[in-house]
Amino acid sequence: MTMQAEGSQELPLIAESEAMISAAALFRSLGDPSRLVILQHLQLGEHRVVDLVKHLGLSQSTVSKHLACLKDTGMVISRAEGRASMYSLAQPETVIAILAAAEKMLALTGDAVCLCPMHHGDITAG
Repeated sequence: MTMQAEGSQELPLIAESEAMISAAALFRSLGDPSRLVILQHLQLGEHRVVDLVKHLGLSQSTVSKHLACLKDTGMVISRAEGRASMYSLAQPETVIAILAAAEKMLALTGDAVCLCPMHHGDITAG
């Protein structure tokens, strides 16, 4: 095998590994229970940080950090409303589908939970 052929085989592997960085970031963002609760809560509509702070019982800075993580992955967006920011799901149907798929996987492995209250009855459908 020549050096050129060997190098060209490495390029797809490097590109594949780099592409997985975004996927890993997405899965890491789903790896925190507080962020999952935030996503659950945002399924109901827009919320201010103060609303999420009251619901979660966490500090404002902690909720803001979780929201920043979810924004970085493109799952959450915000818009200014006066001095406050309103947070919502960026792609509600896709986020709900991801949470529903997670519910289905957990149900199949015997550790069922309700991540997607809007579509909870759909987790057994296949």
